[in-house]
Amino acid sequence: FPSHDISANSTSTEICNGESVTLTGSGAVSYVWDNGATNGVAISPVSTTTYSVEGTDAKGCKNNATIIVTVNALPIVTASASKTTACFNDPVILTGGGATSYTWNKGQLNGVSFKIQKTETYTVTGTDGKGCTNTANVTVNVNSLPIVKANATSLEICKGATVTLTGSGATSYSWDNGVTDGVAFAPTITKEYKVTGTDGN
Repeated sequence: FPSHDISANSTSTEICNGESVTLTGSGAVSYVWDNGATNGVAISPVSTTTYSVEGTDAKGCKNNATIIVTVNALPIVTASASKTTACFNDPVILTGGGATSYTWNKGQLNGVSFKIQKTETYTVTGTDGKGCTNTANVTVNVNSLPIVKANATSLEICKGATVTLTGSGATSYSWDNGVTDGVAFAPTITKEYKVTGTDGN
């Protein structure tokens, strides 16, 4: 029979690596494919491949047809964080690379700052211009905040007397209103003093 009486068909002629296609012949009764393909059975080519099918009609006459299935490589996706060790409530920015668009599994927006609450591994799915996707992970470790206390040698003094303020629960301390941790001073009015303690992290 004439060559135009048989054709080679595929569910898709362009796929991403790892996806499958189903090859079928038409115009004959039985079909034999090369390159390990079986008529009507899904196959996952790992690279762009030309498939040929030989079709046989009811009279035993044979003819051939070919089809090319293009296989696109997956993007090499990267995941990064503006910091991989943070303190509770620190701002962190997650950024994907190697693709065109990115979706994070915890709902974060790519390149947009958020306040981190706990140690977490974040997975990004990157999609390239051909619709192929791949994933990458980044873990951000979150350290607990120190439990800081503000202490005073006395909470009530006479005017002209001195008091010493000290912080505890952290490593270093910074007071407002010009106070130095552990150094005596003489306040002139009743006032509230605030200390910020920073730990080893």
